[in-house]
Parts: sequence; C-alpha cells; structure tokens
Amino acid sequence: MNTTQSAGGRTRAVIYCRISQDRTGAGLGVDRQRIDCEALAERMGWDVLEVYVDNDVSAFSGKLRKDYRRMLADLDEGKATIVIVWHTDRLTRSIVELEEYIELSDRRGIATHTVQAGTIDLATPSGRMTARILGAVARQESEHKGHRVARARQQKAMAGEWAGGIRPFGWGVPTGERKKRVDRKTGEELEVDELDMMKSVPEEAEALRHWTDEILAGGSIRSLVQWCADKGVLTTRGNPVTHTDMRDMLLRPRNAGIAVYRGEEVGRGKWDAIVDEAKYRAVVAILRDPSRTTTPGATPKWLGSILYRCGRGDCTRFVYVTQSGGRSYPSYRCQDGHGGGRRAETTDQYVEDTIVDRLSRDDAEDLLEPAPDGVDVAGLQAEAEQIRQRMKDLGGLFGAGQLELEPFTQGMDTARAQLDGVTQQLARAATRDPLVGLVGAPDVRKAWKALSLDRQRSVLRALVEVTLKTPRPGRMPDGGYFDYDAVVFQWKRGQA
Repeated sequence: MNTTQSAGGRTRAVIYCRISQDRTGAGLGVDRQRIDCEALAERMGWDVLEVYVDNDVSAFSGKLRKDYRRMLADLDEGKATIVIVWHTDRLTRSIVELEEYIELSDRRGIATHTVQAGTIDLATPSGRMTARILGAVARQESEHKGHRVARARQQKAMAGEWAGGIRPFGWGVPTGERKKRVDRKTGEELEVDELDMMKSVPEEAEALRHWTDEILAGGSIRSLVQWCADKGVLTTRGNPVTHTDMRDMLLRPRNAGIAVYRGEEVGRGKWDAIVDEAKYRAVVAILRDPSRTTTPGATPKWLGSILYRCGRGDCTRFVYVTQSGGRSYPSYRCQDGHGGGRRAETTDQYVEDTIVDRLSRDDAEDLLEPAPDGVDVAGLQAEAEQIRQRMKDLGGLFGAGQLELEPFTQGMDTARAQLDGVTQQLARAATRDPLVGLVGAPDVRKAWKALSLDRQRSVLRALVEVTLKTPRPGRMPDGGYFDYDAVVFQWKRGQA
C-alpha cells in the first residue's frame, strides 16, 4: 500500500492551527482556521487523522508550542504525509524551526498544503526557497509588529497614559459606558463596564494609604495580608491578597503618580497620586532595605518572641515561646535550650504594663524621635523629577545615535546614584516613629490595646531591650512565684 494513503486508499493528513493572541479566550481564530483547512481536505479527498491546536501561543516568541512539537513527533513516526495549515506563517515564524520542519519533511516525504498560499513542495529546491522567503517575511512582520507595539507602549508611558493590562488595585472607575467581551471559560458574550484608569476607586485608595502608613509605622507585609483577609479585601482579579501581591502593590510607582516604562521611571503620570511621593519613597526604602529582617516561620503570637534576650549567665541569645518539655503553659525559652522557662503570659503582661507606664509619664514626648532637620520635601521631589528627566533625555540621545554607549552608561549610573540619594532623604522625612499615636494619647493603655501585635512589637523594638535573667527560686515578697526583678529593661530612648 502507498504510504501516503490510508487503508481505504485516501491520503492521510493532519491539520495544524495556531493563533498568537486570543484576546477573548474563546478560540474563535483557530476555529476559523480549522474549518477552512477541513474544507480544503474535503475538496482534495484527504482523510484528516488529527487536528493539532496551539491557541494564544506565538510562533515568534520562542515559547513552547506543545501541539506543534507533538505533531512533529507523530509525523516522524509516519502518522501522515500531508500537513494542512491556513497559511505558512501559522506553521512557524522561526528560521530555526523552519529548517527543522524542512529536514523532517524531506526525510519523511511530507507535503505541506496551505489554504491561503497553496502547496509548498519542500522536496524541491524551489519549494524550500519559497518556504524560506515566506518564513523570512513572516518573521519581519512579527518583528515589525513587536516594534510598533513596544513603541506605542513607550509613547503612552512617556505621556503618562495608561498602557493597558490588568486593572491595578486602586484605579478604574466605571465611565457609564459598556463594552462586550467573551468569557474565557464559557465562551459566553458578556457586557462589562468601561473603566477610567485615571480615576481612583475610593475604598481601594483608602486601603493603599492605610497599608502605606502601617509600613511606615513599623508594620509588616504579613500583618497587612491578614488585615485584607479579615476585611475581605481581594485583588482586582477577585483572589485573596498574598504576600507577593501586597509587596508588589506597595512598591508600585503608580501609587505616587509616577509613570514607568520597562521598569524605569519616566516621569509624571496623568492621574492623581493616591499616596504622597515622600511616603511612597519611604516605603520603597523600607521594603528594599537589605538589612530588613522578618520573623521566620509562623506569625508571632507573643510580644517578645525573638525580641527578648536570654540573660542566664553570659548568654545573649533571643528567646522564643514553647510549651514543650512537659510544661502546662507557654513559656519563654532560650534558643540554646538551657535552663527553665519564664511564663509567657505573665512576662508579656509585665512588659506591656511597664511600656504603658513609661509612655504615660509627663516626659513621654522626650521619647519621640526628632523630625529630620532641614528636609525640603518639595525641593527633593523637584530634584528627583529633574534627575528622571535627565535619564529620559540620555535615553533619547542614545536611541538616536547621538551618544555613545560608554558616556550613556556613565550618565545613567550617575543619575541612578543621585536618585537613590534623594529617595533616601525622602524616606527619612516620611518614616513614622512607631511611638506616634501612643505618646500624648488620652488613654495610653487603650491606644496600646488598639494596636496590632505587629505594631506593638515595633514599639518594643524601638523603645526598649528586655532581658530575662535567671529568676530567684521560691516565693517572692509579693506572695507569688514570678520574679519581676529578673526582667531587666534597657531603655533605648530617654530615662528609665
């Protein structure tokens, strides 16, 4: 039997369909290709054994096309001798892939037929030349399209306009107009609101400002993620906010009204800032500080976990809370595991009482860190804008061929270093002392209780170092067994 024919005497063929970008998710583009290819097979009297589909995958990007690779493997095993595609550019836009396909076609005697460009006979030099020309043209079209898209996005970014994508948390007010889209899962056509990305969503903007203030006051990303879970705040995709989501949203220049292109700040956006730039710069400095450390493992449940120090003998290690070793209650125990433990609840209550008492005194204002002297926030912001404009101008000169690589690189490195210095100064001006809100409060204990544990731990870190010395044995003078004198306070600010 002729290898190009099936058992019934008909030629064995396969169809390959691909579309680079399926904006609706409905697969309508590949369906149209399939219908046209099947019609060609019907006219030619070929048996279609299988249809291979790569939907929403570019042949130019280099991403793996699973069905294309599967088709090549099947063809190499002799499954069919005819490949039907809508156009040659649906098959490949890569010169390397084309040569692989030509080699396979020549080795296995495979003929390629297209709906739009006719038959491509890869068994002949002229056919291979035609395929290579069509492949080169397709690649040039892809490169040209990519350049146009990139240039349009750059132009939008430089103009401070929204370049599209997933709705950013904080922006997107309905305009009152409607548009249609197709549901990716069901294929159902839906009407959705048009959004104005220049205007902020009030409740989301308020959340962004709250998160920013919490970080500036010593809060952690973990505590903010828990805050979102407690409040029912979701991402714009409707998912729970993760640690990565929170960090990304806090580090987003858009919050401060700054436009970005390819990760570089390029100037002011045309939208109102939700967060003051000084506060945004401070948050960036805090979250990107290499020395910033977070408590590993589970979320701390006790005030002094990994903050109190062990004072048994010469030991200065941190202590943690455990209920191991047959204890009937949680106790602070040294990381080295030596000695006994101190009852965690009683210790934390004593530390809390001591801090509240200290912050309730008349001289509590002396504990506040002085505001940075001579920090001209407006002047620093203007200087930062000038530096970014200089970076933009350098990029324009380099792109136009008017500036060599070495001076361009040196100029950009200098500008980045200067911008980093300005950012650090703005961060100093905006960082909030964790004691603010407690000092001068009408009821310090009530204000302390209103803080999250994460914020309370920030106050502890800023104000005092607590060391748990070896307690005296037996009953204490107050009739109890807890040795308060073994809890030693070393104040970092003011007098004891």
